[in-house]
Amino acid sequence: MTDFASLPLPLAMLDNLKMLGYREMTPIQAKSLPIVLTQQDLIAQAKTGSGKTAAFGIGLLAHLNVRQFQVQALVLCPTRELADQVGKEIRRLARCTHNVKVVTLCGGMSLGSQIGSLEHGAHIVVGTPGRIQELLRKHVLKLSSLKVLVLDEADRMLDMGFQESINRIIDEAPKKRQTLLFSATYSDEVRRISRTIQTSPVEIRVESHHSNADIEQRFYEVEMNQRLPVLAKLLTHYRPHSAVVFCNTKRFCQVVSDDLQQRGFQAQALHGDLEQRVRDQTLVRFANKSCSVLVATDVAARGLDIRDLEIVINLELSQDPEVHVHRIGRTGRAGQTGLALSLFSASEAYRLQAIEANQQQALTIAKTDALIMNNPAAFRAPMVTLCIDGGRKNKIRPGDILGALTGQSGIVGSEVGKIDIFDFCTYVAIKREVANQALKHLTSEKVKGRAFKVRKLR
Repeated sequence: MTDFASLPLPLAMLDNLKMLGYREMTPIQAKSLPIVLTQQDLIAQAKTGSGKTAAFGIGLLAHLNVRQFQVQALVLCPTRELADQVGKEIRRLARCTHNVKVVTLCGGMSLGSQIGSLEHGAHIVVGTPGRIQELLRKHVLKLSSLKVLVLDEADRMLDMGFQESINRIIDEAPKKRQTLLFSATYSDEVRRISRTIQTSPVEIRVESHHSNADIEQRFYEVEMNQRLPVLAKLLTHYRPHSAVVFCNTKRFCQVVSDDLQQRGFQAQALHGDLEQRVRDQTLVRFANKSCSVLVATDVAARGLDIRDLEIVINLELSQDPEVHVHRIGRTGRAGQTGLALSLFSASEAYRLQAIEANQQQALTIAKTDALIMNNPAAFRAPMVTLCIDGGRKNKIRPGDILGALTGQSGIVGSEVGKIDIFDFCTYVAIKREVANQALKHLTSEKVKGRAFKVRKLR
């Protein structure tokens, strides 16, 4: 059975799942939820975009005691971006349950405001190991009432060196608890940590291959010194509304992004050397369609939920065929079709063979001669992002921004895109044609009775 109604869930939660568009369980949900709901330990292997957040989110909400205003569930994630995404999804899943407080605790954010949030209590905490460990050390975060511990993207956390932090966090948690471990790969390190933190876990795996019906793959043989011009050719030939370009190193990631910008593309880099503020802006702009190309490393992009992504381009093949699977799995989601394009040189033929063996199917080698180079100007993103120097701490809500924009400015609601509100700033997407008009209007108008600085992100 793949219907959520087959699970012992409250009627209000089932109704909320329907409203959120959850019709049938994905394979990972169908395999793991019955185990999670019986409060057994679980180690699950599943690819990116498989629906694992809902798998553990529904489970921990089902056993939550709202009257007990203490931390009952802790979800550890490798990056702030993934923690933010997981926190938002759990809040959506919790809409049918009154007064559930979900707190996200990550590095790169104000420690003081996070301490303040915890002082008012929380039911569910989502965070990165380093910041969680720091708050435990300060005795601000307490895990004495913890019922469920979730390690999301466990393999990536171990790759990033969080083993010691995870161990210290577990030392603070009750011995009697449910531990759910989700990982994209079944490495020796993952098995080792499972043995130390779990009790007789049930192991499940979900097929990590992608169907050709969902994702079409094409491989192009290109010498290294020709990859940047060929990348430009690919983008203008296929003209996707959104594309993610993967590189193996932070340095090359920045080089590629800079090169694309010089060629006239609206591209942004996403890698670990960037300040958190810049990473936030980049992700916001890509999600709200004011940036068409995201050039990223695997660590920076791991676990990101990028909706409606048309194309993934591997400018460099990964050394690990499993990583290749996770890269291309960011397109072709939710019943849509996607396209994955990969460049390789003659000396990298062995990597191609490893991918072919992993996917157990022949790969399609295409010719770059058939690509047509068009004008990058035709590839311009449809939206522009305005940044307002006021946010959640200033009591700003999306309705306030929409009201200020559509009042006397002549701008209609359909010309306003996604509005993202952070603690001290707000990003609003505006159709390119009216962006200057919107900027002028917001600069001269007040929002909630206050004048805020507004600028256009370039």
